[in-house]
Amino acid sequence: MFGHKVLAIDVGGTHVKCRVASDPEKREFPSGPTLTPHEMVAGVLKLTQGWSFDRVSIGIPAPVVGNRPAREPANLGSGWMSFDFDKDLARPVKLLNDAAMQAVGSYRAGKMLFLGLGTGLGSCLVAGNVIIPLELAHLPYRKGRTFEDYVGLRGMERLGKKAWRRHVERVVAAFQAALIPDEVVLGGGNVAHLKDLPGRCRRGDNANAFLGGFRLWEREWANAVPVYEDGTPPGR
Repeated sequence: MFGHKVLAIDVGGTHVKCRVASDPEKREFPSGPTLTPHEMVAGVLKLTQGWSFDRVSIGIPAPVVGNRPAREPANLGSGWMSFDFDKDLARPVKLLNDAAMQAVGSYRAGKMLFLGLGTGLGSCLVAGNVIIPLELAHLPYRKGRTFEDYVGLRGMERLGKKAWRRHVERVVAAFQAALIPDEVVLGGGNVAHLKDLPGRCRRGDNANAFLGGFRLWEREWANAVPVYEDGTPPGR
């Protein structure tokens, strides 16, 4: 990690979770639909007292382009798109979609498709240390509804777990046929409701989001995230 001490932050709709590589303890505090980036940073700085870190990785539930959110997170407060994380955290920050950060932590080799079965449907391809965030959740699936409407939390609640599992299998098969990954990692909290995994799939772990945050500052991942807007290259 170029000798860096990295803080990984996983920002979710219900909790903000933090970890440093030197401490196996995860620390967290509640988030929610009104959480602003100012409140998130204040909570993180209070929560991480006693931890030493000089670099930060943040996974947020929104698309990220050029190290900035491309739109406001759906389940959080406002102000994320214009917020200066480097300034307020007083450290270099790499910002990534939360599914992409968990995908990086789940990666082993080849071309891997990550699907996060949570409140919505997170998605990301990783191939040879190249990160390709995807937005598959809102593509049309069937009966005027999206993939997320069927395999996200709303789908499970509407369909029941038995029918939801059938649709997870169909959706995974469709993405396997379209994207031809070597393997699929199924992450997110709702993967626990799957009795059996579809073929060529393995089970992920939400803790891999922290590993992904640490990896972003490692040499082999140094160019996986675009340069900052001031031209500073990743891995500085």
